[in-house]
Amino acid sequence: MNAPIRYPWTAPPEPGAALEVAPGVLWLRLPLPMALDHVNCLALDDGDGWTLVDTGFDSRRSRAIWEGLLTGPLGGRPVRRVLVTHYHPDHVGLAGWFMARGAELVTSRLSWLWARMLTLDVQPLPTAQTLDFWRDAGLPEDELARRATERPFNFADCVHPLPYGFTRLSEGDIFHAGGRTWDVRMGDGHAPEHVTLWSRDDDLVIGGDQLLPSISANIGVYASEPDADPLADWLDACARLANHAEDRHLVLPGHKTPFTGLPVRLRQMADNHIGALARLRSHLETPRTAIECFPPLFAREIGPAETNLALVEAVAHLNHLLRRGEVTRTRSDTGAWVWRLP
Repeated sequence: MNAPIRYPWTAPPEPGAALEVAPGVLWLRLPLPMALDHVNCLALDDGDGWTLVDTGFDSRRSRAIWEGLLTGPLGGRPVRRVLVTHYHPDHVGLAGWFMARGAELVTSRLSWLWARMLTLDVQPLPTAQTLDFWRDAGLPEDELARRATERPFNFADCVHPLPYGFTRLSEGDIFHAGGRTWDVRMGDGHAPEHVTLWSRDDDLVIGGDQLLPSISANIGVYASEPDADPLADWLDACARLANHAEDRHLVLPGHKTPFTGLPVRLRQMADNHIGALARLRSHLETPRTAIECFPPLFAREIGPAETNLALVEAVAHLNHLLRRGEVTRTRSDTGAWVWRLP
């Protein structure tokens, strides 16, 4: 029987401090200005310098915290490499800042392409495709009209410009850092080609947002690919990574605290969505828009600040059922997709 999930550390490091979780591996934490108010970063000791894993947002506060970390816990030794687990802004935000100081960027090809493209794609107003996507999901016309006049979130708001060039990590690669040899295994679903690292020398696994404890990574569909099925990618990744997971593994995640019990957690991560799909099918005995599908998917009230993340996740679950032939959809008079059982 697999061991239960356990948390060896009950308290994270304070911003500006470091906690050694294994020889040559420091756990750092950067603040985020949102409900999930932090991101975990790692510093891997390479002797003459450091390899960082993820960076936090690009902000005045984050840069000040890093300046203190560099002269304090990191001992003034240079950051020679920044490994980005995936392209989301809380993980790649300051990679370009470190590159400007001489660091090498190491990540997957799709992470680099998405991050590079999105930092260059600054939009003063939502694109027509984004407005169509929101209409498809069932946003009311008055809400669409309001959003059409407001500046949307842009990656460049919190991601430092990325200089040209990077070093690619691919599935099956071997990576050396922190006095260890790591196997590169790619996750998917939350972000394409999400890098996870599995140490050959001890029990460490660097999980990013692919391997999180106690919370679920957002699985979302966006206007860039409105008919995508990232939930299938997520479930496939859970099954694929489960082939390597052992109770002995100590997972260093992108959020929350390090944990053991990875085989159990991977099953939970898959079962969470399998259960959500079952509840969604029952909910669709009455035809609904994506916005109307929040109740069976989320065990809490969704407020304005959470609507976008809930919307993209609802569409992801609906698209998955559509791909499997378990639901159909038709246009309403307002242009929204209305989903129903066949």
